[in-house]
Amino acid sequence: MNVRPPAVRASDTSAPVLLRERAGDIAILVLNRPQTRNSLSEALLTALSEAFTGIAADKTVRAVVLAANGPAFCAGHDLKELTGRRKDADGGRAYFTKIMTNCSAMMQQIVNLPQPVIAAVQGVASAAGCQLVASCDLAIGSSAAKFATPGVDIGLFCSTPMVALSRNVARKHAMEMLLTGKMMTAEHAAAIGLINRVVASGAERDEALALARLIAAKSAHSVKIGKEGFYRQAEMGLAEAYAYMSQVMVENLLSNDAEEGIGAFIEKRDPHWEDR
Repeated sequence: MNVRPPAVRASDTSAPVLLRERAGDIAILVLNRPQTRNSLSEALLTALSEAFTGIAADKTVRAVVLAANGPAFCAGHDLKELTGRRKDADGGRAYFTKIMTNCSAMMQQIVNLPQPVIAAVQGVASAAGCQLVASCDLAIGSSAAKFATPGVDIGLFCSTPMVALSRNVARKHAMEMLLTGKMMTAEHAAAIGLINRVVASGAERDEALALARLIAAKSAHSVKIGKEGFYRQAEMGLAEAYAYMSQVMVENLLSNDAEEGIGAFIEKRDPHWEDR
C-alpha cells in the first residue's frame, strides 16, 4: 500500500508543517517544509512534540515512521528564523534558549517514546537533521541520502547534535563529522552505524514501513520494556546494567505476554498478545 502523501509545491507555505498518516497500527509523520529543506522551525518543533505526545498515549500505535517531503530530509535549525531574533533586546538569547531547549526535549521524546521510531531518510540530513536521524531507534537511508554535522563551517559547532551522534557512532567517527563538517554518503553512514541500511532511492519509506510492520507484530509490552531498558542500561556501568536488566527480565517474565509467548513457542503455535 502506498501511503506517501502528495508532494507539496515549494511555494505552498500554507500547507501543514507536519503531515500525519496511518497505515494500520503504524503512525507516519512526514516533515512538510520542502521549501526550507524541512528545517526545524519553532512551528515544526512544536508539531513534532505534540505528535509524539499523542502517539505515546495511543495504544493503537505500535511503531512510528518518520519521513520527509522534498529533496532534503532535514537541514537542521531554521537559521533565518533564528537570525531574525538577533534584533531582540537581549540579542536573541531568550529565544535561542527556548528553541534549543524545545529541540532537545523533542529529541528526548523520541528516545522515551514507548513505540520504536524508524527514520526513512530520502535526502540530506544535516546538523539537527542528522541529530533527528540519530535520535530515532532505527533508520533506513536512500542511496541518495547524505549526512553531515556542518555547523563548524559557519561558526556554530553542532553541540546538541553531538549528543545523539556520539551515542550512535564511535567517538572518532563522531569527532570527524563534527570537526570537518564533511558530507558523508548513505553507504558510509551505514558502515559507521548511523543508519541501519541503504536501499534504492524512492524505496526508503516502503522499507521503513516493512520494518515497522515486522516490529508491530511483536508484543507491544515487550517492545516497550526492551526499548526503555536499552537506553537506560547504555548509560550505566557494567555491573549496574546487569543488575538493572536482570530485574527488568524478571518483571518481563511475570507479564502475561511473556507467559503467552513462551507457551506458544513450546506448543508450536502463534502467540496472541494482550500487550501487558
